[in-house]
Amino acid sequence: MGTVNQRGGKLFIDFRYQGIRCREYTKLDEEPKNRIRLKKLIERIEAEILLGNFDYANYFPNSKRVNVFDSIDRRKTKSLACTPSFADFTETWFAEMSAEWRSSYTKSTRLTLNKYLLPTFGAESINTIKKADVLAFRAKLVSMRGESRTKQMSASRINHIMMPLRMILNEASDRFEFVTPWQNIKPLKVPRTEVEPFDLDEVNTIIEQVRSDFRSYYTVRFFTGLRTAEIDGLMWSKIDFKRRQILIHQTWVEGEFVPTKNDGSYRAVDMSSMVYEALRDQHQMTKDKPYVFCNSVGRPLTHQTVTNKVWHPLLRHLGLSKRRPYQTRHTAATLWLAAGESPEWIAKQMGHSNTEMLFKVYSRYVPNLTRQDGSAMERMLEQHSEQKSKNKE
Repeated sequence: MGTVNQRGGKLFIDFRYQGIRCREYTKLDEEPKNRIRLKKLIERIEAEILLGNFDYANYFPNSKRVNVFDSIDRRKTKSLACTPSFADFTETWFAEMSAEWRSSYTKSTRLTLNKYLLPTFGAESINTIKKADVLAFRAKLVSMRGESRTKQMSASRINHIMMPLRMILNEASDRFEFVTPWQNIKPLKVPRTEVEPFDLDEVNTIIEQVRSDFRSYYTVRFFTGLRTAEIDGLMWSKIDFKRRQILIHQTWVEGEFVPTKNDGSYRAVDMSSMVYEALRDQHQMTKDKPYVFCNSVGRPLTHQTVTNKVWHPLLRHLGLSKRRPYQTRHTAATLWLAAGESPEWIAKQMGHSNTEMLFKVYSRYVPNLTRQDGSAMERMLEQHSEQKSKNKE
């Protein structure tokens, strides 16, 4: 917002244009009527800047800044004249960026480009895409059905589609010197993921009732908190029975090994006695294979197959509500908390860099499981009161 100020009894205006602070001095005396006059001038200037038709020379022909902005405008005109289409620049951007990405992310981004972004924006010159176009595209996604075709596309999925669009537009605006349309566009709010851990009785029932060839698999999942991609690609070379540790150095994603999710996920997970025994039993079955848990031909498990043919049928058989296999990880966290394990140790086991995520996700389960629900404070106050009474006696 521009302002009217005075120096030496004379008024001047102060505003910003193209990111540059501009001060233009007048010969008008410091008087209320002159301030009103200049405020109206600033309002008119800022309206034209907003509409994109402001010409500095029309207002201040003798200003030194006229040449500055003429030079900027010439560079922009030259740059915009050779601005590529969205499709052409996207291919350049994709080729440059994919060298930094995991193959799984490269594949998912390629699918997003082909299915959503290129059909919508591909033919347009990238500098002509406006904020209204971006918001209209997002509104269209909101009205679309998700992969299941029974529900609308989730906010999380829409945000994932919009992310490469944001990256492309911002990079293009930087290279070709135009204002990015991605201004003040916030991601859609994603509802908090529902955490539905199993209690210890349910865990024991699942392990007792599951197919014998998957008993060790689910014992390890429930009592280590390993992610699906971590346990499905687990190799015997990463099992240290001597130190009782499972080394998580890679994950199995879409048929290939990739680095762990982040630096914190690269870790050593301690084995409890139950996990140690389960892995010893499993070793008798697959010790001649490279993978701890594998299919009949010795290849890593396919999580969709295990989920559809083992996990969900077992839950139905036991009368338990349908839940994602990832709830085994949530279960491990809540059981550790219930047992009174150190939050720092739990975070390390799960591959979190600190305890923030632990308390954010699982805090509401801790009072119910550990009875740390305020009763400890009550006991302390009661003991203090009793001690005071004894002292008086």
